[in-house]
Amino acid sequence: MPRFWKKKTKPSSVAREQDILQQAPPQKAPLLTSRRIGIHTSSAGGVQNAAERAYRLGCNTLQIFSSSPRQWKASKPNLSQCDEMKKLREQYDLNPLVIHTNYLVNLASTTPLFLQKSIEAFRGEVERALLLSANYLVLHPGSFRGADREAGLLQTAAAIAAATKDLNLEKGGLTILIENTAGAQYSLGASFEQVAEILDHLRGLVPVGACIDTCHTHVAGYDIVSEKGMQETLAHLDETIGLKNVRVWHSNDAKAARGSKLDRHQQLGKGTIGIEPFRRLLNDPRLVHAAFIAETPIYEPGDDMRTVEILKSLISKTKS
Repeated sequence: MPRFWKKKTKPSSVAREQDILQQAPPQKAPLLTSRRIGIHTSSAGGVQNAAERAYRLGCNTLQIFSSSPRQWKASKPNLSQCDEMKKLREQYDLNPLVIHTNYLVNLASTTPLFLQKSIEAFRGEVERALLLSANYLVLHPGSFRGADREAGLLQTAAAIAAATKDLNLEKGGLTILIENTAGAQYSLGASFEQVAEILDHLRGLVPVGACIDTCHTHVAGYDIVSEKGMQETLAHLDETIGLKNVRVWHSNDAKAARGSKLDRHQQLGKGTIGIEPFRRLLNDPRLVHAAFIAETPIYEPGDDMRTVEILKSLISKTKS
């Protein structure tokens, strides 16, 4: 177990997480690294607060939700808060800004009404991402229940194209990232080939790339734990999606076994993946362009900062 973790007797609610903004600000700038390291960060109290929290946690990148992840209705961000966030990101060199799409969105839905709501909600995600000057918008490709996988892949791509019609993502510097999934029944994106197929459908229509989640990769059946398996998995990823197209790595350990298809994130070094695979990823020169962002559980105050510290400690060279 990494030395950063404190022993705990039982999980505590994320709602009881100690907000780092309630603490005294750091006396000196956090030590940064040769990689972009971050964690999914709360925007409670205003989206600009996410940038301040990320900086105090020692991040140089971050991921947020632009609205509640489990509600359809969403309002546009306050423009003054957007401007403040941009200033803080520039001041703290917080790049890229990644937004994760609402969990309700299913662009592969076979129910017309639900599909229309998903397209409208995703368009809202894109509009908010543009207002926030986000670099990436991460999307799960959806569930094709009631159809077949190939039709689902085509529909997801078509729905993305419909949702982004007349929105200039390229001018706004925004790229949509398709995230691989754990492989639950009817879900799309458990294989690299499926993610690559969606990207192929969308090239020339909108800027696209991929987000690879280590937990999802592991429980979908890919070997990233052994050194040989990691190299074979990365080679396969390069052949299908292209390593250069993987802009974000969701850096999560897994509670479940390899191939289980159970999407259960765990704190780094405390799951079935372990620490060494993350060390290999963070020091692979082919991935120097990518951001590494954790989405791991917070059981006790400080778990978020410890996660960032662990990721940073795995990188062979640091810079001030």
